[in-house]
Formats: sequence, C-alpha cells, structure tokens
Amino acid sequence: MDFRSSEAFDCYDRWLREDVGNGDYSSLSSIPEDSLGESTLILKDDGVVAGLEMAIAFFEFLDPHVEFVAFYQDGDFLKKGTILGTANGSLHSLLKGERLMLNLMQRLSGIATQTRNIVELVKGTSVKILDTRKTTPGLRMFEKWAVTQGGGYNHRMGLYDMVMLKDNHLDSAGGITTAVAHTKKYLNEHGLNLKIEVETRNLDEVKEALKAGVDRIMFDNFTPELTIQGIKLVNGLCETESSGGITLDTIAEYARTGVDFISVGSITHSVKALDISFKTKIKLE
Repeated sequence: MDFRSSEAFDCYDRWLREDVGNGDYSSLSSIPEDSLGESTLILKDDGVVAGLEMAIAFFEFLDPHVEFVAFYQDGDFLKKGTILGTANGSLHSLLKGERLMLNLMQRLSGIATQTRNIVELVKGTSVKILDTRKTTPGLRMFEKWAVTQGGGYNHRMGLYDMVMLKDNHLDSAGGITTAVAHTKKYLNEHGLNLKIEVETRNLDEVKEALKAGVDRIMFDNFTPELTIQGIKLVNGLCETESSGGITLDTIAEYARTGVDFISVGSITHSVKALDISFKTKIKLE
C-alpha cells in the first residue's frame, strides 16, 4: 500500500480536520509554539506491528520537519516493551498527531495480530485466509492492508472488482442459473473481465453453480463433512471457499477439508487493538 498516495493523504487531511478543528488549544495555550519535542513509540502487547510506514507518512503530511524513524518493519512479530521508533520535531506537531496515529496503528496491529493467529491455526494446509467487506467505512484500504501483514489475503476491495452472488442476489434474480446467466451477459456487454463467485447453501446449489459455470463456489455455513462432499462435487473445476459459522476452534478442521479459501469477517470487524504508547517530552537544547 502507498501511504503517500493522494487517497491516503485525503484520509490524513480528513482525520486532522475532524480531530483538530480550529486548533489544538490544549497545546497552543500551555506550550510555547517554538518548543521542540522527542517521542518514543512503545509496544505494550505482544503482537504483529502494522502501521509504522503509515505513521512516518502521516507525520510527513502533518509536518514535513518532524523526523520519524522506525526501528522495525510492518509485519514483524514483536514482544511487549519493544521500542518501535522515535520522532523528533515540533512539540505541537507531535502532540497534534499522536492520538490519530495511535488510533490507527493500534487497530491495524490488532488486525494483523488476529490474522496471524488464525494463519497459525491452519499451518500445514494449503488454505488461504481471506478477509471480507466487513470493514470500518473509510478505513477499508488500511484494514485490508493490515490483513496482509498478518499473512492473510484480500478477498475483494469492494463491489467493483469481483462479482459475488449471495443469497439475496440469487433469491431476487430467480436462482443461481438465471443470476449467473444474466451476470455473464452483463459483463460481456460492458467489457468487464471479472471473476464470478456464487454462495451456495446446500449440495444441490453446488451442482447448479457448477453447471452454470462460475469461478468460485462458496460453501455457506456448511459443516466440515458437507464441505468435503462439496469439494468432491467440484472436483477442481473451480475454486472453493468456506464461510459462515467457522470459529477459532473449528477453522483447522475446515482447512483440512482441502478447501482453497476460508473467509473470516472477524479479523476486521471484531479485533482487540494492540496497546501502543507514544511518550512525548520537551527537548532541551
């Protein structure tokens, strides 16, 4: 991910306008404007760190004169107490950006850590762990990037880069056969080269999806035993994905079925943020 892209800068600008408003009056009223400061970024939980490059880019955007140096790389698993980096520059700028930087780094590191935990549970199998669209509005590109830092993979970024026909689409369109036929016609007419995935709820729907000709079949809320039967029906004709009702206690069993992908919404919508602190003090000449 390019943390210096115009899209990323738009996010930084929006966050600062939301948080700072007309001014950081706490700093403006209590600390001389020309004060210099030094900050230390400290990890207070064991986990995978994600967001160091973002922090550097964010402070560059906030104040190009702030020097932020990271001692580790995004994706590193580190222990509690590790000093992640330091920042030097305007004390006002350091205090202004502190909470915004920490909010995102803590969340991204929590996502990366939870993803790594799940990837470890399926180690030794060929399955790939996918995220979903269950992300925080406005933070999707950051959160999906964090998944990759934990060893996971991105499913699709949005509604525009892959067709996914879920139960509501299929029921509204009149079934799998009709929905897939209409989808292929639409994609062809509009010159769109997109993969088609279909959600199935039973083995009969798996057979119908195969006959319709799709790129991936999702087994929604299948048991591991039913998943094995579904994979046998597919017989390598398309990709397979398991989703729904999968927990940390059962994910390894699903991975051993031979399914290609397992999508896990919880790695972005239900994570515990990693505790990270940014200790700042005035820099004496």
